Amino acid sequence: MTPLHLFLIMVVNAAWAFNFIAGKVGVGHFPPILFTSLRFFLLVALLFPFLRWPTGQWRHLLAVGMTMGVLHFAFMFTGLAHGENLSAMAIAVQLHVPMAALLAVVFLKERFGWRRAAGIAIAFLGVLVIGFDPIVFEFWAGLVLILFAAFFMSVSNIFVRSMRDIGAFNMQAWLGIIAAPILLALSFFVEDGQWQSVVDADWLEWGAVAYSTIGASLVGHGLVYYLLKRYPVSQVTPLLLLTPVFAVAFGVFIWGDVLTWRLVLGGVLTIGGVAFITLRETRAAK
Repeated sequence: MTPLHLFLIMVVNAAWAFNFIAGKVGVGHFPPILFTSLRFFLLVALLFPFLRWPTGQWRHLLAVGMTMGVLHFAFMFTGLAHGENLSAMAIAVQLHVPMAALLAVVFLKERFGWRRAAGIAIAFLGVLVIGFDPIVFEFWAGLVLILFAAFFMSVSNIFVRSMRDIGAFNMQAWLGIIAAPILLALSFFVEDGQWQSVVDADWLEWGAVAYSTIGASLVGHGLVYYLLKRYPVSQVTPLLLLTPVFAVAFGVFIWGDVLTWRLVLGGVLTIGGVAFITLRETRAAK
């Protein structure tokens, strides 16, 4: 991989990691499900030129739209609204990797050996250690919601693996078309103060919506798609494991997170377990 492409990998990791900061700012002003809906409406507007009819993909596309677009992001941003330690939540959401590995055994009849099983156990142990940190436990509801977000992301990954011949931007545009109106309707059923939050939002709050859409989705996923067209998955995917490391750094130096020994130990266990699973999967794919 060239130095330029390695730099682009770092940009992706930083873009996805900073989305935790932007999301926290956004849900600090907007109701979280409304915030999620707004980012998807903006995403559809920006990606409309890339929209193509997904012939033969509707069943899986609707499933991804509901699990990833609606459920994952709704739980994700609601979890950010109810939690304070961004580092813990950025690490916990990485459990979508071992969750997806377990779901693949059930639904795709995949097999894995004791090494990948050990990686799954270590990753779950790491989040358990984080969960019992007093700083995190004080806001346990946020961590639980993030774990639901990780689960629905793992479910969506199963459906994505069954899809063929649909570009990254086309996929994101359709996710927005499916998710945005559902999330908006859901917001009006379970949240309040939506209109006032829109009227009172300043440049920082609207900037959070814009960054979550442009920085995380368009730049982040767009660069990954660009790199995957030039390098094998086994070379790109392991380098994306730096995202939670960047997120912890941003959480500490920008948001003011406190790093305790439980958070550090749990983070090392979780990221280590996820890294082990990812490396084993990419080796198996080869």
